Amino acid sequence: MSDQSHTATVQRQFGAQAGAYLGSTVHAQGPEFAELRAAVAARPGARALDLGCGAGHVSYQVAPLAGAVVAYDLAPEMLALVATTARERGLDNITTTQGAAEQLPFPDRHFDLVFSRYSAHHWSDLGGALREVCRVLKPGGLAAFVDVAGPPRPLLDTHLQTVEVLRDPSHVRDYTPAEWLQRVAQAGLKPERHALLRLRLEFASWVARMQTPEPLRVAIRALQEGASTEVRDYFAIEADGSFSADVVVLWASR
Repeated sequence: MSDQSHTATVQRQFGAQAGAYLGSTVHAQGPEFAELRAAVAARPGARALDLGCGAGHVSYQVAPLAGAVVAYDLAPEMLALVATTARERGLDNITTTQGAAEQLPFPDRHFDLVFSRYSAHHWSDLGGALREVCRVLKPGGLAAFVDVAGPPRPLLDTHLQTVEVLRDPSHVRDYTPAEWLQRVAQAGLKPERHALLRLRLEFASWVARMQTPEPLRVAIRALQEGASTEVRDYFAIEADGSFSADVVVLWASR
C-alpha cells in the first residue's frame, strides 16, 4: 500500500469515528496520564505537541498545566471535534493542525514536549515520524510514546497483528518494546525509561469504534476460539472475545 493510499485509509477509518473516540473509556482514562501531567508541570509555560491526537484526550489532560498545546492529527474530523471540545472546556491554549506524523509542519526545536498515545501503530513510517519528533524537540526536550505493544514471541505477535488488521485496515503494526527502543535510538532520541501496562479491551466496544463489518468480527472470534492455549492465556481471551494486551510507555529525550 502506498503512503497516499494508507493516508486515505486512515482518514476514512477515523474521520467517521471521532465521536466514538471522544467517549471511549480506553482513550479517556489511563494511569499514564499522571506521568504526562507531571512532565508538563515540571516545565512551566511548556509548549507541547499531541502527536496523532485523535479525540484529544492527551491535550485535555495537559493543557491546564502547559503554556500551549498543539493537537495534531491526520483526520480533519478529529481536529474539528478537538477544537469544539477544547472551547467547551475553556481550554483556549489548545490549537489544532492537520498533517501526517512523518511530515511535521513545525520549525526545528519548537516543542518542549511531544506526546503520542495510541497513534504510532497507524504510522506508515515509524522511523521517519520519530526523526521528525527529534527535529521539532528542543535540546533537553522530552517525548513520551504510549501504544499497544507487540509481544516478543512470534506466535503471540502474529495473533495480535492479525486481529488488529481484521478489526481496522489502517493498522500497520504494534511494535515490541525492543523495536521501540531500537527505532527511538536510531532517530536520534535517547531512551530514558519504559514500562509495560496491561490494558483490557472489551470486544463489543473495541469493534464498534471502528465499525468493523460483521464478517470480520466473526473472523476475529473464530481466530480467538481456534487459538492455542498459550495464545488464549497470554491475551486472557474471554468468552465474549474481550481480551487484554500489553501497552508500552516509553520516555525519550533529545
